[in-house]
Amino acid sequence: MSEPFAATHQTPPDLLATPDLLVAVTGPAEARLVADRPLPELADHTHQELRDAGLTPAAARRLACALELGRRVHQIPLRPGEQLKSPDQIFAAYDPQLRHLRKERFLAVLLDARQRVIREELVSEGILTASLVHPREVFGPAIRHAAASLALVHNHPSLDPEPSPEDIEITRRLVAVGELVGIRVADHVVIGGGAYVSFLERGLILG
Repeated sequence: MSEPFAATHQTPPDLLATPDLLVAVTGPAEARLVADRPLPELADHTHQELRDAGLTPAAARRLACALELGRRVHQIPLRPGEQLKSPDQIFAAYDPQLRHLRKERFLAVLLDARQRVIREELVSEGILTASLVHPREVFGPAIRHAAASLALVHNHPSLDPEPSPEDIEITRRLVAVGELVGIRVADHVVIGGGAYVSFLERGLILG
């Protein structure tokens, strides 16, 4: 690591070594605590784990924010009004933010009658169960925002995107409720390990 930091603070970021980038974000003392960790491993650390490594709360937050910005660089967000045409769009929008999570996150993308994005709703976070992903948490926001359909997306921390029996049962239940309330489940995309499985493409949901 370059010493002292003052010697490198004028250097363009793209010319700095990784340890010096860490210095720029956290400060010299804190950077020494994590400089020997591979960057992919460091990127998987939670804010609390960075604090446990010895970083001050402020330094840990700065580093966690910088790492999160790095993950979002490759994210292609679904913007309100954008038409959802394929599960590829869902994967491009959510893989960067979901691939590093250690617990499952279940989201619903609300769509209008022309398959245009209205908004995103976080349904649940944690171990995916039928009790956790309750229809009221999925369809309540959809009804309030007058959605005509919705697309579901969640991640598998195991890195295997293959739908589990629980995934299939939850989706079957939500499709049935959607038919009752008049809000179609357009797709359910499971993300893991840099890949995805679309229920629509698998024929597990009717288009």
